Amino acid sequence: MSTQANTQTATIPDKIWTRDFVLVCLANFFIFLGFQMTLPTIPLFVKELGGSDQLIGIITGIFTFSALLLRPYAGHALESKGRQFVYMLGLAIFVLSVGSFAFIGSIVFLFIMRMVQGIGWGFSTTATGTIATDIIPPKRRGEGMGYFGLSGNLALAFGPSLGLTLVGVMSFKELFLICSSLGLVAFLLSSRIRYKKVEQSPDKSTTVKFDIFEKTALQPSVLLFFITVTFGGIASFLPLYAAQKGIEGIELYFLMYALFLMISRTFAGKIYDTKGHQFVFLPGTVLIFIAMILLCWLPNLTVMLIAGAIYGLGFGSVQPALQAWSVDKAPDNRKGMANATFFSFFDLGVGLGAMVFGQLAFMFGYGTIYATAAGSVMLSMLLYMFLLIKSRKRAIK
Repeated sequence: MSTQANTQTATIPDKIWTRDFVLVCLANFFIFLGFQMTLPTIPLFVKELGGSDQLIGIITGIFTFSALLLRPYAGHALESKGRQFVYMLGLAIFVLSVGSFAFIGSIVFLFIMRMVQGIGWGFSTTATGTIATDIIPPKRRGEGMGYFGLSGNLALAFGPSLGLTLVGVMSFKELFLICSSLGLVAFLLSSRIRYKKVEQSPDKSTTVKFDIFEKTALQPSVLLFFITVTFGGIASFLPLYAAQKGIEGIELYFLMYALFLMISRTFAGKIYDTKGHQFVFLPGTVLIFIAMILLCWLPNLTVMLIAGAIYGLGFGSVQPALQAWSVDKAPDNRKGMANATFFSFFDLGVGLGAMVFGQLAFMFGYGTIYATAAGSVMLSMLLYMFLLIKSRKRAIK
């Protein structure tokens, strides 16, 4: 079977939709569905346990920070122990940790298990991005990563809304057990993928002991950081903000966001492949900026849904382009570290955003969150223009 697969790859080198690509997309869909169902419901669970806005920010943030700390190790393990080991270990940890939420009755234990969940998430998401990169033909990487991202976006289309709907008709215990079961489906699917063998560095003596990032991925990853700060504010506090304003239909916001995020994935990757990141990044960040301003204002459901559509279109264009940019220039034996670097900055933005915004919400109210998030997006745009001008001057010399 392996020989046949190699022959097919040689015959059709630019084919994206292979058996393994479909499997990794399906596994990604189910793990993201389980995760997205917990995203808007964890803050509600913390409230039920007696937690404040500050605690919501901390519990959301600690999840991403524990994932952040483990990503460099995950990147190394992908190149030394192999893709399958890292991916399936991460999925197993995720399944057990989310399942444990069903039996938690105190914020202290929830805090601990959120850290464990972050470890599983850090391993699995670093691995799955690298596995997808291995499978997708290099010439179609932007397009392929866009399609791969759709698997997570489909989960996003249904996950938050489904989670919020289910928690209205069943207990948190039943909800978390369902989420854990979805992770188990991802684990079983991942066992069927034919993984690429790791490529060892030709000169092991050049390996740096304190190696926590891939330098070729730093620029797009830093740009991503300032953008994912906005995600921390939306995921953690938008349901509470909408409830405070008396706006019903928060489930529709996540649905609208996911729908337009999926639409963006059908064309943004192709634009990246043919014209480069400069034709994707600035238009996408402008849309994200506008969405944050609308959420800061938020007079009614219509404006919230428009903000969701604009944010989905912008984020769905920018994120896969930055991920493809992160791995394009990395050596073959450093693709895992490039993905680890990319997702580390993703986690840092979400986690830091959630923690800082928790304090802002406590002191100044929820609207301040989105005004601050708009400023963060502006910083990303200014930094990008600086890097673009700098690279063009270097090219002229």
